[in-house]
Amino acid sequence: MPIGERLKQLREDMDVSQGVIEKKTGLLRCYISRVENGHTVPALETLQKFADALEVPMYKLFHEGDGPAKPLKLKGTKHRESNGEVKELDKFRRLMLKMNARDQKLVVMLAGKFVRGSESKPSR
Repeated sequence: MPIGERLKQLREDMDVSQGVIEKKTGLLRCYISRVENGHTVPALETLQKFADALEVPMYKLFHEGDGPAKPLKLKGTKHRESNGEVKELDKFRRLMLKMNARDQKLVVMLAGKFVRGSESKPSR
């Protein structure tokens, strides 16, 4: 289910109007409508505002079950190095979860700069 539809479903299930969400989040009602109708994809910070306004944990915006979704288990891979990469990515994910939002933004920004920098340099 797209995130906008999920937000609308949660809001309507709790019998909360867009006006109430507007007051609790500081987001304009027209923006809330655009998100709910799939015209705009909100940033993570904005999703946190929605979760706070609806008084639900963030995972509820993405998952309909009672608890957080279980992590996906990756089946065997074709390349040996992929298993090592999966482990490294999982380790990175766990470390990112321990960081505060400001540090997470910094890491993402730096990663973007590294990627853009390596794309402009010719490979050897």
